[in-house]
Amino acid sequence: MGWDRLQICNGNEKGFLSNCNLGLQWSIPEESSHQPFKRGVFASVGQVGYGGGVPPNPTNPKDNEGGFKVPLMDLYVKYVSSPEGFKIVGIPEGVEEGEKGRKKKNGLKLKIKVANPSLRRLISGAIAGAVSRTAVAPLETIRTHLMVGSSGHSTTEVFQEIMKSDGWTGLFRGNLINVIRVAPSKAIELLTYDTVNKYLSAKQGEQAKVPIPPSLIAGACAGVSSTILTYPLELVKTRLTIQRGVYNGIIDAFVKIIREEGASELYRGLAPSLIGVIPYAATNYCAYDTLRKAYRRVFKQEKIGNIETLLIGSLAGAISSTATFPLEVARKHMQAGAVSGKVYNNVLHALATILEQEGVQGLYRGLGPSCVKLMPAAGISFMCYEACKRILVEDEDEA
Repeated sequence: MGWDRLQICNGNEKGFLSNCNLGLQWSIPEESSHQPFKRGVFASVGQVGYGGGVPPNPTNPKDNEGGFKVPLMDLYVKYVSSPEGFKIVGIPEGVEEGEKGRKKKNGLKLKIKVANPSLRRLISGAIAGAVSRTAVAPLETIRTHLMVGSSGHSTTEVFQEIMKSDGWTGLFRGNLINVIRVAPSKAIELLTYDTVNKYLSAKQGEQAKVPIPPSLIAGACAGVSSTILTYPLELVKTRLTIQRGVYNGIIDAFVKIIREEGASELYRGLAPSLIGVIPYAATNYCAYDTLRKAYRRVFKQEKIGNIETLLIGSLAGAISSTATFPLEVARKHMQAGAVSGKVYNNVLHALATILEQEGVQGLYRGLGPSCVKLMPAAGISFMCYEACKRILVEDEDEA
């Protein structure tokens, strides 16, 4: 292109590149009159318009004064990176950030109307239980084997034995019945806890109804109610995990146990379970409630996020598990007594036998993987429960 074909106009007059017939319109700022070509062209490059020659806000012609309008410029902006210092005008600064902020602020808020508060708690508890137990199913399997000593005496030995004999599916053996058991159990447990805790808690300014924390009593009631109603499923789950190849499924396990050992066998070990679940559930929910109140008091905010709920729930699970683990070991030994050939008369007999044969460490065998399993399980359960309660609302307009 010859320089004679490029017409340059000073001031606010328009120039035109006639050689390419693309209609590339540009203008030179007034300050470039002393060096028309050198300063005018490069000043224009720094002020390229957007949108194929159509400015975003064409109502104000002064906004495009000194602009360089290029067709298909929107494609260039979208697919070609600009060199440093290259600024696209016509897009107000902060628009993208503002849009992102609005999207974040007005993000999808899933709300499902469930008028009955008890039904909301039941659904939330069932979802929380199913999600949390499935996430930690491998750790639950390893913990159960460690307690009864059926596949080794360390986490590594048990893991290697399971992988060698059954593969990855062996880590999830009995998980279906575990979910079937835990979903209703957690639903009943959380419903009972919320109901009792709300009833016993005094309103602001009122005198306390009970001399001990309401969450302690509510937690104990929650544990007892859920255990009694779902204990047979817990026993069948333990049998399916330990006795490989004996049962073809949940129904087959129920039928064989009732036929061969009697219906009362479904509740073998219920006493130590109740004795164990009362302090566990009481300390678990009391710790959770206390930690939530402490969080609000320290950080001075009422709303607790999902991550904070996860951490608080995990810590509460660790505290309660450590305090009640010996009773859990005794319960597992009594449930698997017919398999291992060891028969225990009661809880104290089981604890005394374990202590005599294995020492104190026998009462805490499997505590490590138990905490590793229970901490995330408790955290995920509380987090899912609180999240579901925010999704399931009484009114459609509820935020």
